[in-house]
Amino acid sequence: MQIRDVIRQSSIPTTALVQGGAISAGALVTLACQQIAMVPGSTIGDAEPRVGNERADEKYVSYWAKELSSTAQANGRDPLIAVAMADRDAGYPGLAEKGKLLTLTYVEAEKVGYTDFVVKDRSELLTKLSLQDAQIIEAKLSAAEKITRIVTNPYVAPLLLTLGIAGIIIEVFTIGWGIAGTVGVLSLILYFWGHLLAGFSGWEAILLFLLGIILLAVEAFMPGFGIPGFTGIGCIFTSIVLAAPSWETGLISLVIALVGSIILLLISFKILTKRRFWDRLILRFKYEKDTGYVPQSRDLGAFAGKQGTALTTLRPAGTMELEDGTRLDVVTEGEFIPHGEKIEVIRVEGARIVVREKKNEEGQ
Repeated sequence: MQIRDVIRQSSIPTTALVQGGAISAGALVTLACQQIAMVPGSTIGDAEPRVGNERADEKYVSYWAKELSSTAQANGRDPLIAVAMADRDAGYPGLAEKGKLLTLTYVEAEKVGYTDFVVKDRSELLTKLSLQDAQIIEAKLSAAEKITRIVTNPYVAPLLLTLGIAGIIIEVFTIGWGIAGTVGVLSLILYFWGHLLAGFSGWEAILLFLLGIILLAVEAFMPGFGIPGFTGIGCIFTSIVLAAPSWETGLISLVIALVGSIILLLISFKILTKRRFWDRLILRFKYEKDTGYVPQSRDLGAFAGKQGTALTTLRPAGTMELEDGTRLDVVTEGEFIPHGEKIEVIRVEGARIVVREKKNEEGQ
């Protein structure tokens, strides 16, 4: 309708050339032009508004039919024919019975005044308009528009979502930020940016997506997985559906992406495990008595107040080595303590030894 309004307001004479099918919204754009030309084999009509695979409700059908009707009438064409193109209940004697949408062939269109010329191509049309020597300026897609067409393709969009979701999930379960998270975020940015430029999405979906990323970033630097992580994932999933052309399309893309992400994650984890990737995430240290490890079946109260060094990274559990070489299985109060940091035992709760990072003399 915005395109129709631009054509209506133009001070330059306008002619539409139909080379295939001027159907759906294309019918409205064509009818907005002062003149219409059609090539043999082309059609115009079939403009019923739909939601998914179903006909839209009567409110939208009536509104759209009237828009087509008034646009046709403004250029001296039969408005009832335009109504029959949008509303199957209208019908038109001799062209479409009630219950069937009207679509005109180029021959029928010429008979009822819905085309002014039948030409074989644009060159013949320009000759008929006495414009054979005119300068031809073609509107071409910009680089951004070309990218938008690619990323909103129904086959490409789920792929971007798969890479995005899988990358984010891998990153959540690793320390810090790496390649997986970067690829994931870039894939999701392409998805949202493309749908925003295409007009499918508003800024509310973008803001919800950014909120989800922020929450996951907070979760990435916290031990375990809690409310920020689950809330972030929920925000991202909701924003994905909001950004799609329809709820149905968004849910289908999301389901496909989730299935694809599971498969990709299983493959990735298998490969990364073989490459010792998980050594960064999993405590693989062997606790042996001959290396000084103390089994925690005895009373450990004597270790309260002892100081030592984090033998492994505490996330929050790990191993510390006391100053006398004794090794203990310990846990922090939730904070992350890197390997090699000075730590001290602050309390013993049964078999649980709780430690914290040792403060220096200045209390820092």
